[in-house]
Amino acid sequence: MTLAGSVDRDANQALRARFDEVYGDYQRLRSGLDELRGRLVELRVVERSDDGQVTVTAGARGEVTSVELHPSVFGDRDARALGRKITATVHRAAAAAVAATQELVAGYLPAGSGTADFLRTGDFDSLLGRADAVLRRSE
Repeated sequence: MTLAGSVDRDANQALRARFDEVYGDYQRLRSGLDELRGRLVELRVVERSDDGQVTVTAGARGEVTSVELHPSVFGDRDARALGRKITATVHRAAAAAVAATQELVAGYLPAGSGTADFLRTGDFDSLLGRADAVLRRSE
């Protein structure tokens, strides 16, 4: 066998091994999507105001699914304070729901993927960093 033939065979084996690895990651991701979908549908986050008078439940996208007011809230009669309390509790519930969704989705992505980093940090550089590195290598 010639040196060129040996190099070609080694390169093909390395490419095949990398393909098998990437394809395996894809299959694991794909098989987990139905489970992930179900878990996202069921995801609910409950937040309470500091005094416990307001309870807000939010879904996976941070959408408010319910607001409950304790009967003691009506004794205060300060509508503005109640409005601020409800708003703050809604914001906390929405943020907690988004964080729980990010954590859940990241568990289904390959470790070290730009997408997982983006979900955790919101940093577009991590999302595009891998593509940028590949483009730089090809220049």
